[in-house]
Amino acid sequence: MDSTQTISAGKPVEDKSLGELVATATRDLSLLVRQEVELAKAEIKQDVAAAGKGAGLFGVAGFAAVMGLLFVSISAAYAISWLGVPLGCAFFAVGALYFLAAAVLGLTGKKSFGKVGPPERTIETVKDDLEWAKHPTRTS
Repeated sequence: MDSTQTISAGKPVEDKSLGELVATATRDLSLLVRQEVELAKAEIKQDVAAAGKGAGLFGVAGFAAVMGLLFVSISAAYAISWLGVPLGCAFFAVGALYFLAAAVLGLTGKKSFGKVGPPERTIETVKDDLEWAKHPTRTS
């Protein structure tokens, strides 16, 4: 027997019936599809985690911005009504700190969203699989 012939279920390929060959090909294709789906799930799970983190940081940034607006508004009211009273300046400083926190959290969230992309490995292996399906006798 030639070393390049495949033996499956104890029979050389040329001794198998057409039905057995179709069943083997169907089983192998089913296994390949399941493996591709599992790979896609693994890649997407990582991307979803990064997107969730980014969304959380954007939410915190929004809350910090609202708090900053509140304190800046209160400090502006105190500054106008009391003209030079240090209490208003203190409120303004607290509001400015909230805006700084919002900027840092917002930029961090944007960076996390930037990491999300398509499942590159899955796309590449699917392309390879499609190429092989077109020409199953060729080796890569």
